[in-house]
Amino acid sequence: MSSEADAPPAEAAAEAEAETEAPAPRDELREGLLATLTEALGDAVVASEVAGGDLTVRVATDSWKRAVEVCRTRLHMDYFCFLSGLDWLPNPTLSGEKVWDTDDEAGKQGTDDEETTDIPTAVQSGVAGGDTRFQVFARLYDTRRHVGITLKADLDDNDPRVESITELYRGADWHERETWEMYGFDFAGHPSLRHIYLPGEFEGHPLRKDFPLLAREVKPWPGLVDVEPMPGEPEGEGEGAGTEGGDAG
Repeated sequence: MSSEADAPPAEAAAEAEAETEAPAPRDELREGLLATLTEALGDAVVASEVAGGDLTVRVATDSWKRAVEVCRTRLHMDYFCFLSGLDWLPNPTLSGEKVWDTDDEAGKQGTDDEETTDIPTAVQSGVAGGDTRFQVFARLYDTRRHVGITLKADLDDNDPRVESITELYRGADWHERETWEMYGFDFAGHPSLRHIYLPGEFEGHPLRKDFPLLAREVKPWPGLVDVEPMPGEPEGEGEGAGTEGGDAG
């Protein structure tokens, strides 16, 4: 008979239980799509993930248009959902102001006198990874099999450009114009990159992380000044309580 002291710790028991969990079932449909795409593109498939009933694939920048073409012709993705951009530059202070100089590597990591928080200070590029600040991504869908694929590609930090896919999907026209306008990405071969929302003389790209939000320079983000307590935490003891601006009504 074993003594109480011989019982395994709770953490060890939890780990043992996790190890015995059944593996997730294979997603043969999406694995097959990934295999076809990899066969066509070879090393241009940089990373991929099949999880949660979805497929995400990162491809080399110079193979972006080719990847979309393969999706259309061989994977039978007959519906273009959307195209947009990603800016992974971290904002460690959650400020609406331009608090760093994009040309200053040290400035990207914040200053030494900033409080240490759980807010990331390094680039975290999400599903299927990434190596640069900017990414372009597009969602394509097969309306017969009801399966989609998200393609993305890294873009150069200083010269973000990629081939236009408007020849393959006419619907990408306005999406590329919007992404050009909001992120400053250039789409080589697009028939007419011009503004949709902003006046022609507008300077800057509003969806870049380093674009100063004038409204937030006047009034901070509500989440920074009106922090609600966590469950079980007394009123007035939220993380932001007592900080400058915390009394703002």
